[in-house]
Amino acid sequence: MSRKNILLIEPNYKNKYPPIGLMKLATYHKLQGDNVKFFKGDLKELLLEMKYKPCLNRLKRNAKKINWQKREVSIKLYLKTKRLVILDDLVVGLSKSQTEKIKLILKEEAYKTPMNQWDRVYIATLFTFYWEITIRTIEFAKNIVDDINKIYVGGVMASLMKDEIFAATGIKPHTGLLDKPGSLDIGNDLIIDELPLDYSILYEIDYQYPTQSAYFTYMTKGCTRKCAFCSVPKLEPTYKNKIESIDKFMEVKERFGDQRNLMLMDNNVLASPKFPEIISEIKAMGFHKDAVYTEPNQLEIAIKNLKNKINNPAFVRRSFDLIHSIIPRLKGDVLINYNNYLKEYKLEKLEDVTKQNLIKLYPKIASTYEQYRRKGISKRYVDFNQGTDARYVTEEIMKLMSEIPIRPLRLAFDHIGIKKIYINAVELAAKYGITNLSNYILYNFMDKPEDFYERIKINVDLGKRLNIQIFSFPMKYIPLFGEEAKHRKHIGVHWNRKFVRAVQSMLNATKGIVAPGYDFFEMAFGKSIDEFMEILWMPEAYIINRTYFQNNQMADRWKEDLLALDEFEIIVAKEIIKNNDFSNIQQLTQNHKTLRLLSHYLNIKEDRKTIEAEVRKLRNKFNRLIKKDIFVDLTLTHDFDSKKKNTLRLR
Repeated sequence: MSRKNILLIEPNYKNKYPPIGLMKLATYHKLQGDNVKFFKGDLKELLLEMKYKPCLNRLKRNAKKINWQKREVSIKLYLKTKRLVILDDLVVGLSKSQTEKIKLILKEEAYKTPMNQWDRVYIATLFTFYWEITIRTIEFAKNIVDDINKIYVGGVMASLMKDEIFAATGIKPHTGLLDKPGSLDIGNDLIIDELPLDYSILYEIDYQYPTQSAYFTYMTKGCTRKCAFCSVPKLEPTYKNKIESIDKFMEVKERFGDQRNLMLMDNNVLASPKFPEIISEIKAMGFHKDAVYTEPNQLEIAIKNLKNKINNPAFVRRSFDLIHSIIPRLKGDVLINYNNYLKEYKLEKLEDVTKQNLIKLYPKIASTYEQYRRKGISKRYVDFNQGTDARYVTEEIMKLMSEIPIRPLRLAFDHIGIKKIYINAVELAAKYGITNLSNYILYNFMDKPEDFYERIKINVDLGKRLNIQIFSFPMKYIPLFGEEAKHRKHIGVHWNRKFVRAVQSMLNATKGIVAPGYDFFEMAFGKSIDEFMEILWMPEAYIINRTYFQNNQMADRWKEDLLALDEFEIIVAKEIIKNNDFSNIQQLTQNHKTLRLLSHYLNIKEDRKTIEAEVRKLRNKFNRLIKKDIFVDLTLTHDFDSKKKNTLRLR
């Protein structure tokens, strides 16, 4: 049986966790002896890569004496831009007949749409509101295969919106898990969902997931609940109370080196009657209370994998990055000798690097790398990343959780109806020394704004009373199905556009984080429910820059203008404010008192630097917190996630 060429694509949205499904598929296909490539990024760059390889082969055949690989950057630049000046530079030194032939090859390849390179293309899907970018990715894939049946679409959105995806693209997605033999290939007994993850594919791309060094696994699958706002019953309909993980853990550790943290992706681990076994297994993995981690020699691991022929492209890049990472720490003769070795073995530029030269170089720099690499000792943490269910918390369960280095303990507080149960769970956590907690506060679903305020205040109160830290992350509900699932514009039955924007404005400086303590909470949300409800109606600029607009008395004037309206005028004004669109207020009302109130909602013309000075300090404080604490970063909701471009690999 011939080896297949497999392309794995994750659409170029920002996300925090690597595509576990694609990592399992990589393992599956490599066990069949197939060639596997992973891509996440600008699809134009993927197209460029696909053009480059056949172009390079043609150039080599027609001008064998030229080292075309050294001209990779220029060739790719021409294929991308089609600029004639680059074309002229590429043929310098060739005979007249060769010049014409090479120019013709380059022009043909530049305008060609590459096809037939892939036997299968797998596309991962995530949240439904990534609809547009996901559909664009599927449409792109249709242009690089000769048969759309070679395209496999799976994941969260594929399971929730299979009919919509089929209608939009003609591709019928795979739904649910690949948890049965023969899920993809009849007669193949491998269960893809139970395979270990191939971490090596993450080294093939520039995008870096903020999870850093971590094991990703499940101890259970599915959930015993059927919450209307949750996709798990659709994605994982059968609850499995124990997944064997230790063997897969050991295989990942052996091949890719020990990882610092343990990210458990279970959706309701506390529902398992085998929870004591799960805790024992976590401790057997090295994640007992007060466990510490020393990073292994990553270059040694990379070179070992190169020798074992494991994902050569990935570990060539990985080795190159690691070798260059210690250069800033070298000085004097050590630096001179190190750079001389890099020059001798052509390791100064990635395009010149070969697997053979990396393997030859390693013994000469191994001792230097070991001496200067980072070897600090760090604490290890366990993160039940999808949250734990307070309704299952007992004293025994909390005692068990205190035996592992859990941080943070994520407890769901989805609605005010579980108030007593939630408080009891937090009190038990504090009793057993678990002092770092985190949760999402779901809003814009069936809750009322008053309930939303109360849940956040409960966390602030508990933190103060129990002397623990509880970080709240308000999370706006988005429907799972239908047109409203394709974006983030849904408005809940007890909410309106203005209220939703007001909550986002309250959290603007903190990127969605409600930190422990009363100072920020009372400033942002108010000291009472009545004050909170008043803030919801306030203009966005006044909410974001509260102190500034209070000091210049404009917030007071807004309130005076609101109170100046009679009962009927207030109803009319609030109906306008609810829509949060003030672009044509003259057409919305002719009442001069209402117009005076609405004028507060227009764009503020004052000097932006002056307006933003008050929130800059708070914003910088939370930026430092996000940078310092990986678990805070991982919990940021999509409305407040960092707008900065993802940091590329060191070059």
